[in-house]
Amino acid sequence: MTGVAFLLLAMDFMETALRGLAGRQFKLFLKKETTNRAKAITAGAIVTALLQSSSIINLLILNLVGAGVVQMENALALILGSNLGTTLNSWVVAIFGFNYNIESLALPVAGFTGILIVFINKGTKWYLWCKFLFSFAFLFISLGFIKSGMEAFALQSDLAALRKFSLIVFLAAGILITTLVQSSSVTIALALSALHTNTLTLSAAMAVALGAEIGTTLKLFLASARGIAVKKRVALGNFLFNVITAGIIFLLLSPIHYLIVNVLSIKNNLIALVFFQSFVNLAGILLFTPLLPAISKFLLKQFRETGDESSYISKVSATDPDLALEALERETKRFVQHVVRYSCDSFNLGEDIPTNTNQKEFNKKTVAEKYDYIKHLHGEIHGFYLKLQNATAEKKDSERLNQLISSIRNSMYAAKNIRDAQHDIEQMRNSSNDIKYDFYLQSRQKLSGFSQRLMAMVNTKNQKNSFEELTNLYHSISTGYSETLQLLYKENLVTRVSETEISTLINFNRQLYSYFKSIIFGVKDYLFTSSEGEYFDSLPGFIR
Repeated sequence: MTGVAFLLLAMDFMETALRGLAGRQFKLFLKKETTNRAKAITAGAIVTALLQSSSIINLLILNLVGAGVVQMENALALILGSNLGTTLNSWVVAIFGFNYNIESLALPVAGFTGILIVFINKGTKWYLWCKFLFSFAFLFISLGFIKSGMEAFALQSDLAALRKFSLIVFLAAGILITTLVQSSSVTIALALSALHTNTLTLSAAMAVALGAEIGTTLKLFLASARGIAVKKRVALGNFLFNVITAGIIFLLLSPIHYLIVNVLSIKNNLIALVFFQSFVNLAGILLFTPLLPAISKFLLKQFRETGDESSYISKVSATDPDLALEALERETKRFVQHVVRYSCDSFNLGEDIPTNTNQKEFNKKTVAEKYDYIKHLHGEIHGFYLKLQNATAEKKDSERLNQLISSIRNSMYAAKNIRDAQHDIEQMRNSSNDIKYDFYLQSRQKLSGFSQRLMAMVNTKNQKNSFEELTNLYHSISTGYSETLQLLYKENLVTRVSETEISTLINFNRQLYSYFKSIIFGVKDYLFTSSEGEYFDSLPGFIR
């Protein structure tokens, strides 16, 4: 158990370090090398082999697909390549982890890099590289614990009884272990250790490896569970690839075992197992590559968009200006509602704000997921606007179109201000300093009252009453900003909070009121005509 815990910790450290190192260059490489299936498969294999984490690549693929950068077919090809690339880790463990006393080298490397991690600035690449080297060395140290544990288990157990189990039991064990630890590399390391100590036969270890191929797909399912439909489709594709391939290979396990041991004459069981793992993933590539276009079409029909996931604009064509403009009008209202809800949830105010029935699924998301969703929707609306702009001929329609995109843009600015203030919000919410905590409570109360008044205007859309109400709201937050700023600059505050904390409060106050102003401008562009909206543009600015 200790060895498994250390191995999981090493894999987690490695994944964290590689996530930081896999920056723009890897994303650009994946984007560039996905113009066709063959290049996508190769790119997936190479990048995963270098990073030694299929989880990082698969999660990156989800984000690229969600952003529309990579198309479904090429994303599936990347995943096929990624499945093959991850087997390099098994080769390294099989060749060096059992045949050489690599722990004697790993211990000083782990010690040296572990000390450096403590002293190096966490924001640097050197820190990430030291963390990677530490985790890589720690991986082999943990492997030593696993080997020792397996050897003790082999001496104390009746291995003959263990070998009587059906291969399907070992397949299920592989699925279960990988599902629990969320790492196929850990499962393969355990299988290699069991094989090394003769605890398992080669056939049983192969069945465990097949189970690991199935179990590892569940991590992508979990990552996509609360995402948009296209991410769920990619996760389903990965699941189908691995389950179908593993199922076919399992049925042919005896002849494949004969091929590897007798025909190819691979007598070293450890090498035979990792060769088998690579063979399984290569078979998956050969099996599914010709079928990728058909599989892509099938997946695109799955996970139909719900009322909250999709938008009104996805249901109409931009070539029909009348319907498209009406859809964009409704989408703008929905976007503003999402931004207000996101800001309120950032202050744990969600239940106090009137919720539109179309927001049920949105409300279930975490605060971070809400912001990601808003960003994705903003990009979708912008693309729709560009298409509709070319199809709109009427001057009146063009003016309204520009108003709506201005509403979307200002609302996005508002959401960005709250996103940038998240760290300060969390810090003030949990602060032991009464000044900071009271400032949080006051800000929370201001946001609550502001949001209720704003949502009432958006939901009723009574232009005459709303114009006066929104004007009064603008003047009230303008006054509120100046008054709060004066309070923050009082001399007696210096004795109760540090200079850094005062700076935090001042910056947060600016972000909060920038949110207020931006969302008001978003709402005025949605509610009023172009001429009415010009009145707000002429009002004096108050954020400085």
